[in-house]
Parts: sequence; structure tokens; C-alpha cells
Amino acid sequence: MAKDRINNFNAGPAALPLPVLEEIQESFLNFKDTGMSITEISHRSAPFDAVIDDAAARAKRLLDLDDDYNVLFVQGGASLQFAMIPMNLLRAGETADYVNTGTWSTKAIKEAEIQGVKYNVAASSEDRNFCYIPKEFSFTPNAAYVHITSNNTIKGTQWAGYPDTKGVPLIADMSSDILCRKMDLKPFGLIYAGAQKNIGPAGVCMVIIRKEMLDRVPKTIPTMLRYTTYSEKNSMYNTPPCFAVYTVQLVLKWLEETVGGLLEMEKINREKAATLYDLFDNTEFYSGTADKESRSLMNVTFRLPNEDLEKKFVAHALENGFGGLKGHRSVGGCRASIYNATTKKAVAELVDFMKTFEKRNG
Repeated sequence: MAKDRINNFNAGPAALPLPVLEEIQESFLNFKDTGMSITEISHRSAPFDAVIDDAAARAKRLLDLDDDYNVLFVQGGASLQFAMIPMNLLRAGETADYVNTGTWSTKAIKEAEIQGVKYNVAASSEDRNFCYIPKEFSFTPNAAYVHITSNNTIKGTQWAGYPDTKGVPLIADMSSDILCRKMDLKPFGLIYAGAQKNIGPAGVCMVIIRKEMLDRVPKTIPTMLRYTTYSEKNSMYNTPPCFAVYTVQLVLKWLEETVGGLLEMEKINREKAATLYDLFDNTEFYSGTADKESRSLMNVTFRLPNEDLEKKFVAHALENGFGGLKGHRSVGGCRASIYNATTKKAVAELVDFMKTFEKRNG
């Protein structure tokens, strides 16, 4: 099977660790000797209880979280979280702060605006087409929360460190960089991640919420839109996306037991990113689109001298076994998404291809 696989640089749904795919393949028809596929077993059964409980426990261990946090599995992706966050956590008369660093931040702000709540854009990098992470902020005193997007898949920027909010809970969309590095999550009241970029397949969003934030949730919003519904029912008030949760569990197991935890994963990710960025810094043929100090470890965005060369590059790359290198349709250019599952070998081979392409077309 492995010999037919390409080097997958898709931005999401994205690459999954090969050992995880192989374990799924091996157990797909008969999961844990149940005589059923993971897609067939009841979510009310002991075998699935073990899956979802283990996924939550591994996430907390990897992130060094104690019992002050709950791990929830919610459908609707990060896009639903854009709406659920102000709906659940913003009380009447309060203001929420948002930092706008690109498309996904803009969408989160739009969902707050739709609900007619008070919000403040505390900083934005829109003035330079979102190519950097802001350093100066105008936070609202005693805001309900400060929302950020930790990594920006389209523009290729990432927060290297997080702002000091003077005790106001941080909330972060970490869809594209969750578990890519070691970090201190104590300032965060909630983080969320659509699984399909760095921790699993499409279909589930992992939400990690500090328990004290649950006290804010009103009972006047629909049941399935309350965080308390998921926390009280172990994410099984209704049928969860069982296969997606199972795959997330296996990815977390791989991170913990095979990779060796987040310090090791961060080391690998920094090496992968450096391999690509070093190429940009030593040629005029490829140019990165993000400011150096804001460069992402996960999404490496770049341009070639003209759009015709970019189209040729993407096409030739695919012919040579490198997929997913076309930039987002809203910005064009090229993008290599090098999430946790993307190997150092795959990145090294891509750089070799890029050097060859430059020699032939530069």
C-alpha cells in the first residue's frame, strides 16, 4: 500500500500518520474482536466508551492539562465554534475582543456580529494583507475573552507566543497547529480544533474548555449548541462521529507513544519548516509570503516569479508525487502544509524537487 502513496501536502483534509492508517485498515472490519467495524459499533457500548475516554485522556496528557479542563468532541467544525463561542460565553453587556489575522479570524468576527453582541477588534494585520502577527493590542478592560487564530493556513502565519491579556481568558482556533509544539495553556479558557488538519479526519472538532467557563453557558440556547450538553454527556448526548473520534484517538496515541510527546514533535516540525524556509532565504525564485518572524511551522506559503510558473510547478509536482501544493483559491500562489504527519523525508524530497524545478525554469 505505502509504495502507491504520494507525498501529501494538502491543507485539510490533510495527511494522517501512515501507522494510524494501517491500524485502521487492519481493524476496520473487526474492531477489538467485536465482530463489527468501528463504523458499526454502538456509541453506547463499552468499546466506544474506551475510545472516547482514551482520546480525551491522551489529549490532556499531551497538553499537560489537569482536571480543570474538559475535552469535548463536537460536530460542525471550527466554523460552528465561531458561533458557539459568543453564544455560550458572552453575557449581556460584556464585550469580546478579537485579533484579526486573516480569513478564519474574519469569519469568527462575522459570527459575533451576526448575533449582535458587543465586540472589539483589538488588533489586525489586514493593513499588510495579513502577512504578519500583530504585536500591539487595544484590549477591552475586563473583556469576556480574547479570541485569536493561532495559525493561519491561508496566509502562512503563526503566533510564536501569545499576548498578555491581564487575566482575561484566551480563546484560540487551533485547527491547524494544535499539538504541533509544547505550549502553556494556562491562559486559555477554551481552545478548539477542526480535526482534519493536524489530528484526524474531517467530521469532528475537538474543544478543550476550562470548567469555570462552563458556568457562563446559558440554558436559553438550543441544547445541541451548549457546551454543557457535551461536558455533562461525555460528548454523547447524540450520536457522535464515531469513526472520526476513533481516528483522533489513534493519532494521539501515535503522538504520545511513537513520536514521544510534544517536545519531540516540535523538534521535528521546526526541522521540517527550516528546510523549506532556508530554501526561500537562499533563492530569488521562491519567495515566502509571510514575514520571517511570523512564519508558520504548519503552512508554508510561497510564490514563484509569475502565475504561469506557479501553475507549471503545481502540475509538475503532482506528476512527481507531490500533492496539494496549490495555494488557497483566495490568494493563489503555492502552499506546502507540513502538519505533524508529514515526514522529514517528504519535506526533504520536496525541496530537492523544488531545486531541480528552479534549475530548469529559473
